[in-house]
Amino acid sequence: MNAQTLPLPPASQRRIGELLVERQLATRADISKALAFQHQFGGRLGSILVRLGALSEESLLPVLAVQLDMPLLESAEWPQDAAAIRRVAEASGLVVDWWVDNGVVAWEVEGAGIVLVARDPLDPSINEILEQRLEPGRWSWRLVRSQDIDRFIDMAARAERSEEDFGDDDVSHLRELAEEAPVIELVNNLLAQAMDQRASDIHIEPEEQCFHVRLRIDGILHNKLTLPASRYPAVASRVKLISGMDIAERRLPQDGRLSTRVSGQDVDIRASAVPAVHGESLVLRLLPKERKDLSLERLGFTPRDLALFRTWAREPHGIVLVTGPTGSGKSTTLYGTLEEMNQRDRKIITVEDPVEYQVSGVTQIQAVADIGYTFARALRAILRQDPDVIMIGEIRDLETAEIAVQSALTGHLVLSTLHTNDAVSAFTRLIDMGVEPFLVATSVRAVQAQRLVRCVCPDCSEPAEVLPAVARLVAPLLDAASAPANWRRAVGCPRCQGTGYRGRLGIYELVDVTPELQELVLERATAERMRALAASQGSRTLREDGLMKARDGLTTVDEVVRVTGGLAAEA
Repeated sequence: MNAQTLPLPPASQRRIGELLVERQLATRADISKALAFQHQFGGRLGSILVRLGALSEESLLPVLAVQLDMPLLESAEWPQDAAAIRRVAEASGLVVDWWVDNGVVAWEVEGAGIVLVARDPLDPSINEILEQRLEPGRWSWRLVRSQDIDRFIDMAARAERSEEDFGDDDVSHLRELAEEAPVIELVNNLLAQAMDQRASDIHIEPEEQCFHVRLRIDGILHNKLTLPASRYPAVASRVKLISGMDIAERRLPQDGRLSTRVSGQDVDIRASAVPAVHGESLVLRLLPKERKDLSLERLGFTPRDLALFRTWAREPHGIVLVTGPTGSGKSTTLYGTLEEMNQRDRKIITVEDPVEYQVSGVTQIQAVADIGYTFARALRAILRQDPDVIMIGEIRDLETAEIAVQSALTGHLVLSTLHTNDAVSAFTRLIDMGVEPFLVATSVRAVQAQRLVRCVCPDCSEPAEVLPAVARLVAPLLDAASAPANWRRAVGCPRCQGTGYRGRLGIYELVDVTPELQELVLERATAERMRALAASQGSRTLREDGLMKARDGLTTVDEVVRVTGGLAAEA
């Protein structure tokens, strides 16, 4: 038998990197990068590959299960509550703190004995102690996602506290309520309705006599259901149960998540429970797995602004900032930019928290501040990865800002976000963080501020007249090529759920960093002076861009005023 026909050794005797390459889940280049990272920072190779964005944890776990001969944790085996974890901890003679500190959780599963999960189930010291404390042959390890392990460990940390407020009978009663058919149907219907209406969040809010269910659609909360307070415990228990929270814990905030299929769509759901006066306020964030079209053409840019933004994205170096409050579409703009520039001729690396979308051909890194893997630490590491383009989820502190500036000045294009109200405030924000003005002036290439406005419903909107103040604001922005005005007002119909609006688009303020603007930054000039200069060089404000889109019939003046502020100053 020659070498080519020799059988491969069993998977349990092979390295995880070999198995991943063989299954085409990672490339040899990915493995080499991960090994270099491991050499510098330590850690398990599989976890490093996930952190670097080479593959997902969901893809890694089945391969680890084969290599380690360790089964995956089935959903039916999940711990039902903190009491189940407490019972095993007490029987072992090990205090709960030992389990929490070592990142280990154990509970009993009918027909399977004691099931254990851990951040590192291969740790020899942990296994040695467990062999002494648990009955031989009655316990076994399972593999599960790290975020699920964190959730179980959180349950373990609450195990003793939960006992003070709830006995086993109370927990059993809550579980019975959550498993009743009418409650299951109600929660399932809420999820289906939210998905069908394109809601981003479900809010469940208890009051003294009732509780309300509200959906956030196109950025606005709409009341959808009000039920008696007597039905709230069952609904809350159901939500907490399916999202992996401890149904017995009602005094402390909890986070949970689940992946499911609703209305024919795969969706990730992140759940949050926060104790309030009349019960826990529950919020479910809906994240459809089917990625929306991220092309820049669909984001609401005017042709002029789109051409300018694309020019910035083709720059060889410098910082391009996208600013705005939470929920203004900054991440979507950056992802659309990455999709467009991802032509395989440039190395693109991102550092995000969290990674919202996975982009093929882009190395995406998840920052984990809880373990010290911050934006700044990740950025230092990726500068040795020969990147052409670096995307930083957010510049949050001076250290991250300084590394971004250093990267831009050493030949990298850096894309990132800041929380400022307009474009020119980005310069003063960086200076206030502690970055020297000359570094800001020489590194920042351009800034774009943005907001999201609702699109007027095309099925029911009607022509509208506008105030003289609005006409005066828009007049200087028009030229000979401008189309006739098409001002609209929102009416409401079944297609838009009676709101008069359906969908959203961006309004933008683009500021190109010219030599004149650099001089103002060096002088530490006020935002007002910078704003005036930008306007004199052709930059439109958010309000002006919004009003032009209202003139084109895409949104309404009322919606632009809601998002950007009143028009009293211009009246």
